[in-house]
Amino acid sequence: MSILDLAPVIPVVVIDDAETAVPLARALVAGGLPVIEVTLRTPAALGAIERIAAEVPKAMIGAGTVRTPADVRASVDAGAKFLVSPGTTPALADAMQGGGLPFLPGAATASEVLALAERGLTELKFFPAGPAGGVAYLKALAGPIPEVRFCPTGGVRPDNAREYLALPNVGCVGGTWLTPPDALASGDWARVEKLAAEAAALRA
Repeated sequence: MSILDLAPVIPVVVIDDAETAVPLARALVAGGLPVIEVTLRTPAALGAIERIAAEVPKAMIGAGTVRTPADVRASVDAGAKFLVSPGTTPALADAMQGGGLPFLPGAATASEVLALAERGLTELKFFPAGPAGGVAYLKALAGPIPEVRFCPTGGVRPDNAREYLALPNVGCVGGTWLTPPDALASGDWARVEKLAAEAAALRA
């Protein structure tokens, strides 16, 4: 099954301390969101992915902010089950296509979408969704490029997620609101689970 069809929301997580990775992932899974993207923005990210992959079997753990072929290799080695990039260069697309994992390459313009579609890639990340035009832009893309589906991320919030999810060319959305930094810092996993449950119900 496609990554886009596993859950309505993919939590986009920044982890500063790998010790929080496992309880965080367990809380998200318990709330109904098994697909988790850990961004490669901190030194702890790869270790966090490795721990979740080893200790939370119900989680489909992915690596986000994949920007280089080296990131692809490191993510695969850490046990990531999918990859997400903020944008896509030809070299990065080659690396992700050769990485052996499902992936969501990033695109923000019609030309970028078409370039990826030429490679046979029809499931993409739309980033940064809000600044790039949001719901209106995705509606416009659906007419000339109906075969491409997206996971919009960047500016997606609880108050506008349903609007994105209602679009025929949106499979799921990515959001950072599910893991507030203060909740991670204090270990408030009950709050994370509650936020995940609310997000999981967006498509109910």
